Amino acid sequence: MKRVVITGLGCITPIGNDVTSFWNNVKLGVSGAGKITKFDASKHKTQIACEVKNFNIENYIDKKSSKKIDLCSIYALAATEEAICDAKIDFSNINKQRCGVIYASGIGGLNSLENQLEEYYSKNDPTKFSPFYITRMISNMPAGMITIKYGLQGLSFTPVSACASSNHALICALNFIRTGQADLIIAGGTEASITASAVAGFNAMKALSTCNNNPNIASRPYDVNRDGFVIGEGAGTLILEEYEHAIKRGAHIYAELIGGGMSSDAYHITAPDPNGKGAFQAMQNALEDGNISPSEIDYINTHGTSTPAGDIPELEAIKNVFGKYYSNIFISSTKSMTGHLLGATSAVEAIACVMSIKDSIIPATINTETVDPNIPIDTRLVLGKSIQHKVGAVLSNSFGFGGHNATIILKKM
Repeated sequence: MKRVVITGLGCITPIGNDVTSFWNNVKLGVSGAGKITKFDASKHKTQIACEVKNFNIENYIDKKSSKKIDLCSIYALAATEEAICDAKIDFSNINKQRCGVIYASGIGGLNSLENQLEEYYSKNDPTKFSPFYITRMISNMPAGMITIKYGLQGLSFTPVSACASSNHALICALNFIRTGQADLIIAGGTEASITASAVAGFNAMKALSTCNNNPNIASRPYDVNRDGFVIGEGAGTLILEEYEHAIKRGAHIYAELIGGGMSSDAYHITAPDPNGKGAFQAMQNALEDGNISPSEIDYINTHGTSTPAGDIPELEAIKNVFGKYYSNIFISSTKSMTGHLLGATSAVEAIACVMSIKDSIIPATINTETVDPNIPIDTRLVLGKSIQHKVGAVLSNSFGFGGHNATIILKKM
């Protein structure tokens, strides 16, 4: 099989609107959480979120065109523009029929859906629907907009598997390039779902933190007092390229994507399997797919959402997968800083993992003051401050509602 490498990165996140800003704030342990400004949340149980800040839409798309597409598509276009520039891609010198886009979103244009329905119900007039209502709303539009902007004619589609969506996009891209069906794929995920209905819906499920008086510490994976995740937004884009294709055009290579594993819990629509069976299988499959020993993994960026139900089964699964090597692996959750970006989260976390390999830095989990006593005591949780350590290989987990599990493994070249 062909090798697949990462040659470009781009992101829009609650802690930085480019990779340099994002990564600097990850290293510093900056929280992206704050009071919700996108709508009046005063009547909601949760009034905090990790919003993207200081984002100027007109830097990426003209005002007229921006009214035709949802914010999730604009985030995707912005992150992708950075990644393409970073990879120094000149599409005039590349076969566009062999360039694809696999771009995920867990929810799609929820803001557009919400706004249009609010207008409809207030006026009870179906003729007032925008001709762009459907195209703003559907989840595949970010992928479609990217292909249109750059004239890419290869494979293009959108995985939708809740919070595992972006890792599924990366795994699909890995396998399409491996098998020779594409030379280059723009892969990642986007989400812009900090809306009244999303927050109310997640509140009804008791999934969100209600630490409204101190949002900076609300996202606290592994802490005994964690009370739910903090919803976030943004996008992450990675340029995946066949190794020889990248070498031929003189591309800078950040890391190699060597494996991906997938599984299903087949347990519950929202709760993870309490024994971590699905998480175990996804990690085991990724190790086998990447032909890498558990002893070679230096760091795991966990799904680590800060929910009471999710953190412990994942760590138990990690312990079962890695056995005697478990105590040698550094573990953290960057969601403590970014919040949970839903369908975009694993793409942004993949970028953090790539930068961890590049700079030999293990990012920390912030806000964890008292580790849950049910967490395995021999784990090497990195808490409070990032640490300098050589990183040869990283495993990154993402799990979604419906029991969807997806794990990727990145390796230093």
